[in-house]
Amino acid sequence: MKIAVIGAGAIGGLVGAKLALAGEDVTFIVRGANLAAIKANGFKLISAEGEEQVARNVKATDSYDEAGPQDIVILAMKAHQVEAVANDVPKLFGPETMVVTMQNGIPYWYFHNHGGALAGTPVRSVDPTGLVSEKVPAERVIGCVVYPASELIAPGVVKHIEGDRFPVGELDGSSSERVNRVSACFTGAGFKAPVLDNIRAEIWLKLWGNLTFNPISSLSHSTLVDICQYPPSRDLAAAMMREAQAVAHKLGIEFRVTLEKRIAGAEKVGKHKTSMLQDVEAGRAPEIDALVGAVVELARLTDTSTPHIDTVYTLVKLLARTMEDQRGQVRLREMA
Repeated sequence: MKIAVIGAGAIGGLVGAKLALAGEDVTFIVRGANLAAIKANGFKLISAEGEEQVARNVKATDSYDEAGPQDIVILAMKAHQVEAVANDVPKLFGPETMVVTMQNGIPYWYFHNHGGALAGTPVRSVDPTGLVSEKVPAERVIGCVVYPASELIAPGVVKHIEGDRFPVGELDGSSSERVNRVSACFTGAGFKAPVLDNIRAEIWLKLWGNLTFNPISSLSHSTLVDICQYPPSRDLAAAMMREAQAVAHKLGIEFRVTLEKRIAGAEKVGKHKTSMLQDVEAGRAPEIDALVGAVVELARLTDTSTPHIDTVYTLVKLLARTMEDQRGQVRLREMA
């Protein structure tokens, strides 16, 4: 199939390279050093065991017009980066083009085909202007939850750390012909991509940890095992998770693992820095609203009290604002 991967970072690079190595027609839509490296050398994938493979059959461009209509479009950037490309994504659409969303957190399409009183409600935390919903209509979307960990170690070079699961699902829970095509495509590339009848429940399961450990780690500069083994921060994480569980339950979501097992799983990961902590340490804008702000928004929509989540959200948003001010001061000094 013709597959466009928008973004060639840690996850987009892993997925695109594996699909290309499996014989799919892959085009990376990228800019800068990544674009130059992929055009010159293809895309290199280093396995968890250190084996190197190069997908030389990939294409790379910064032009959506040049890429043209695709069978599958994979949105492989963070949620807060999607709006910047939304106007161009439709250039990749043919009549049957599917869009696989690989963002962490609550997606912009969450209430599409949801049913109940909140059906059709926009999620303003992740799509404040409504542009993404307009340009990337939910009817085209196949939901996806990303479990692998990988790292972009150089332009056009990704190291796969661990994990191979990309569960997928239709937003209405059906087992359609098209979602099974996506599943088969991913499976053929070496991933585990089961078709789920409730993709939202899987989104919440992953989000359950991200909405707690990511902001706590970014505020404390601590790893997962540090947070879990320090009783006050472990208690804070548990309190946030109980609040999120209450929100999810009001939306009809049941968690297939216990809270204690979810925390124990995070502790087993060890001295791992969350993506939000990595962003903070690198001076990049952290991904906050899809992971935490959207849960606060859904709590208000369901009339659920979330005092611990609200407090941590306020603090991490203040951190992001302070970082932005500091970047602005640096830019001013450089211009002086």
